[in-house]
Amino acid sequence: MAKIAILERRCTGCGQCRAQCPFGAIDMHDGRPEMNAACRVCGICVRSCPEQAIVRLETRVESVDKSQWKDILVFTEVSGGRLHPVGLELIGKAQELAQPLGLAVRAVLVGEHVSEYAEELQHYGLREIAVYDDPELGYFRADAYASCVEDYIRFCKPSVVLVGATSLGRSLAPRLSTRFHTGLTADCTRLEMRENTDLVQIRPAFGGNIMAQIVTTHTRPQFATVRYKVMNPPPRRPDKSGTVLTRSLPRSVMDCKARLVSVTPVPPRKSISDAEILVVGGRGLKKEADLDMVRELATLLGGDWATTRPLVEKGWSGNERQIGLSGRTVRPRLIITCGVSGAIQFTSCMNGSEHIIAINSDRSAPIFDVAHVAIVDDLYHVLPELIRQLKEAEA
Repeated sequence: MAKIAILERRCTGCGQCRAQCPFGAIDMHDGRPEMNAACRVCGICVRSCPEQAIVRLETRVESVDKSQWKDILVFTEVSGGRLHPVGLELIGKAQELAQPLGLAVRAVLVGEHVSEYAEELQHYGLREIAVYDDPELGYFRADAYASCVEDYIRFCKPSVVLVGATSLGRSLAPRLSTRFHTGLTADCTRLEMRENTDLVQIRPAFGGNIMAQIVTTHTRPQFATVRYKVMNPPPRRPDKSGTVLTRSLPRSVMDCKARLVSVTPVPPRKSISDAEILVVGGRGLKKEADLDMVRELATLLGGDWATTRPLVEKGWSGNERQIGLSGRTVRPRLIITCGVSGAIQFTSCMNGSEHIIAINSDRSAPIFDVAHVAIVDDLYHVLPELIRQLKEAEA
């Protein structure tokens, strides 16, 4: 692991390194530079020092004392004036992991006017909810949010930190793991915990050909991001529990140079992740016009339609309608796949659906391994017949 070191015998305290650092990672104390947790080991200070008093060192990582790092922390995101559902899903998974080991689950809220959401989180069995509520956090600034979460991590020392794999979470989590010089596993599909609190982070790798098990054995905390609709949220309890801890902003938030210039609202769009019924077109479709059958069936069922990656690559649909590791994760009550082979990149992002009906002419297609109902037939025979019967029933 690399780190930056300052040679005091050469340093003249000119402050050139602090002026050149783009991350604000160098503080001056008594006329001498000191590195803080924001250091990214980018090497700009090494190159800018006129006295060559700053060097980059490769250090050997010593195993951390795991007994000093306990509990599980969940970053609970607030977006669109509500708690993002992925936060509750992560709380549910955290409680499942923590219960056998006697660990507690904590949550952290960051933003403006987020204190009200802490009261809602008290209905989900958390030990503590840390709140950073300030107008300075009214819009997402990656470094400001990271400084707040870092501050609480250093205060409570959790063994595991779970973050939702949202746009915000995917920007926040790597910044946090870098500050603690530890590992991060992105887009986990399963999580398990060993007795020594090592988190087994499971996710598809090598194009989905294997399921990798990743363990961070020598450092803490352990960071993982998890997609929406992968885990189960806990039931909401009628009584409140847990302490709400209001914390002041770290100094680094006030020193952040980023300022809001303008806001352009993004028009709200439906997401296939929220659909209760989905009809999915796959590689078995022969031409783009055949997607009309998929759309029509979805409309008759009162649901939405989606595709697999090969159809997106052909330009038949946009990425927002793709199910898979490079698309969306879904968990509808009913999903009907049409001509979908069932590669692991696809199935790992939909196998939590309540009812899975698969239509494929290849009886050995992997999709049938996860399907509850398997229809081994040509989709060009099955879909028109389904559409016809639904229209008759509707009439």
